[in-house]
Amino acid sequence: MKKLLMGAFAVLVGLGVTLTAFAQAKPEVLVKQRQAAMTLIGKYWGPLGRMAQGKADYNAAVVTRNAGYLEVLAKLPWDGFQASTRDVKSRALPAVFDEADKFKEAQQRLQSAVGKLAAASKGGDEEAVKAAMKQVGQACGGCHKNFREKK
Repeated sequence: MKKLLMGAFAVLVGLGVTLTAFAQAKPEVLVKQRQAAMTLIGKYWGPLGRMAQGKADYNAAVVTRNAGYLEVLAKLPWDGFQASTRDVKSRALPAVFDEADKFKEAQQRLQSAVGKLAAASKGGDEEAVKAAMKQVGQACGGCHKNFREKK
């Protein structure tokens, strides 16, 4: 029993050290991670955006697959926008940190819009999907307009 308790204690200490290490990620790493998540969002949004604009034929299978990926991806980048990353070179505007509540609202707007898109994609109603795509596009554009440096 004593060995079991000592083993459990060792595991808990190891987890504590690991969690502390993750909590102290370098700012540069956080920026790279959030940029990677945003790149993937762009990859899976791109075909949907082209469909929404009429630049590509509507493909229900692609919409359903990509909307499912986006539903997960839309949750990933936000913990990488920590105050410690403010001075790391990126396209994030100071407003990300200065207007944190508005930035949080923009994140939630995107996640909500993507959730509606994922739900609509399963229903098979092309018009409902296109309306949901429009909301996602507006959420993306609003955030880029207010919180992202233009190229």
